[in-house]
Amino acid sequence: MPLPELPAVVVIRDVGPRDGLQPEQPVSVADRVRLIEALVAAGVRRIEAAAFVSPKAVPAMVGAAELMALVPRSSVVRYSALVPNVRGAQLALETDVDELTVTISLSETYNQRNVHRSTEDSALEIEKICRLAGEVPVDAVISCAFGSPYEGDLPPRQAAALANRLRESGCAAITCADTTGMATPRRIEDVLARVGNDVGLHLHDTRGTALVNAFAAMQLGVDRFDTSVGGLGGSPFASGAAGNLATEELVAMLDDVRVVTGIDVDGLVNAAALASELVGRPVPSRVALAGPRDRLSEAP
Repeated sequence: MPLPELPAVVVIRDVGPRDGLQPEQPVSVADRVRLIEALVAAGVRRIEAAAFVSPKAVPAMVGAAELMALVPRSSVVRYSALVPNVRGAQLALETDVDELTVTISLSETYNQRNVHRSTEDSALEIEKICRLAGEVPVDAVISCAFGSPYEGDLPPRQAAALANRLRESGCAAITCADTTGMATPRRIEDVLARVGNDVGLHLHDTRGTALVNAFAAMQLGVDRFDTSVGGLGGSPFASGAAGNLATEELVAMLDDVRVVTGIDVDGLVNAAALASELVGRPVPSRVALAGPRDRLSEAP
């Protein structure tokens, strides 16, 4: 059977240095820079590098400004930073950041637990951040876009309404996040039918469906994904939530179906090995463990 029509090129933003390491024991700025250097060497061109958050609330992200001053610079590499509020945006904009990311949850309960404010208050804060950011683009990540661990399924029309509001507030991009791994291909289709396919997806592998959800989304025209080297990450505010879709797993699959990413799988496996060293345990990525399938020809 012929493969379904897929995008010719997929853009990948690796969020491992921020989202992947944020729930871990703190890793030094120097080592986080080493991980970013490994990702750049593998060909990753969009990286969420840091979060400008309270060091008391998120000790793993201490030193964001120092890190942004040390990352390797290139005309083709773009760095984003997560900001939770106007103060965080001010600090990020004092560095050479290329993009701001903000989060807001479709789930009221999750939003309260994550940022200690209502979804409405988060929307108002994002509007202020967009005004402050000026020419620096803001990507709004809608958490729990495919279901909440607290409220269960949420109407796709609710996701569409929030996405439209964020666009009207000045957000240059929208990313729909499956924060706790509740998405399925059917749910992906239902939400995209309302929100549109001009969004990015941020997928977690809690129930082992992240890769198939990405493939389903690509069949619907989505060509932008957040992933994390080694499959690191996971929300501390939802019991059982697993890590992100591993960058090397998505790239390995896309290589096989001839979708261009510009990223080298072997380089990603090396970066995942470094990530494993930094967090002091094996990473969950299966490709990081087994290697890409073309290595089978090297087996004795």
